[in-house]
Amino acid sequence: MIPRTLYESEHEQFRDSFRRFLDAEAVPYYEQWEHDGQIDRALWNKAGAQGFLCPTVSETYGGAGADYRYNLIVGEELSDKGFSGIGFILHSDIVVPYLENVGTEEQKQKYLPGCISGEIVTAIAMTEPGTGSDLQGIRTTASDQGDHYLLNGSKTFISSGQQADIVIVVCRTNPDPEAGAKAFSLLIVEAGMPGFERGRNLDKIGQKAADTSELFFHDVRVPKENLLGQEGMGFMYLMQELPQERLTIAASAISATEAALRMTVDYVKERQAFGKRVADFQHTQFSLAQLDAEVSAMRVFIDRCSELHLTGDLTTVEASKAKLLATELQGKVVDQCLQMHGGYGYMSEYPIARAYADARVQRIYGGTSEIMKLIIGRELLAA
Repeated sequence: MIPRTLYESEHEQFRDSFRRFLDAEAVPYYEQWEHDGQIDRALWNKAGAQGFLCPTVSETYGGAGADYRYNLIVGEELSDKGFSGIGFILHSDIVVPYLENVGTEEQKQKYLPGCISGEIVTAIAMTEPGTGSDLQGIRTTASDQGDHYLLNGSKTFISSGQQADIVIVVCRTNPDPEAGAKAFSLLIVEAGMPGFERGRNLDKIGQKAADTSELFFHDVRVPKENLLGQEGMGFMYLMQELPQERLTIAASAISATEAALRMTVDYVKERQAFGKRVADFQHTQFSLAQLDAEVSAMRVFIDRCSELHLTGDLTTVEASKAKLLATELQGKVVDQCLQMHGGYGYMSEYPIARAYADARVQRIYGGTSEIMKLIIGRELLAA
């Protein structure tokens, strides 16, 4: 294995602490959370109390002011254990950065301390029933009523939608069809606002412990002070945050892939077939060797992208490459690893079965593989 140089000793100490936290607070209960369709809300508060949420947020608001590698460690450990339903990555890596990077001082003071402590769970609502990855097709509207916006529309596939205390809603504030990308803004919608309703907790094929919801907005009065950033700049803010979002997904993908490969190596060493271990068949050895080589190469690439992100040099295109390659590899490896488990791999009680189901959405959310190819191709052909 090629040694990793991304982390320093203090990062590994943080990793050990978070791993112990998961062993104590998540491992005994995760199976039940899968059945419940959501994790225990108290886990957020416990994680916040130990500094595992939003570690990069400034000390001014109660955070640690740490670097992004701490976020990566949280994602790696959750993925390593197959805990895709615990929404810390979405919260810390994807949603909270909008508040910290474009929020007003008043918004930061109001929301960030709770995000860090776990008292506030966040979500971001982009996808709509008729749009999918086509963000410019968003139809949810927010009309200017002077001191507030009147928000109307619906969203679907919203992670943490059931438990979220605040939702950043991507909406159309300019009805002019010629406005293009400048038609969109971000609004902070708080739980309990009249007209804001949550739909059912959606039944998914994987990531069962992650609550995923439909959200409905009917004449929701959103105060002007809940506008995040400037009106008409929402699409630009989304583009600014995409490199980190896609790197986060790529990093979780490669960690989950490594875990699937590791559990398969252990399994074939124990499993007997035709009078010998499955590991003793040349086909098994060749298949695992090929997968291991590809996973090793991907790990080096993702770590390098992480280093670039730390210095502010990771572009949207490179992040899209990372997301595309890591999630596609995850799907390939987990599928072949399940095959090596034989019929047992299809049984839900085996971790590889959950890894298989959980992996499928990685090529969809955060921008589909096809969208990643579109972004990469446009840049390539424009050069």
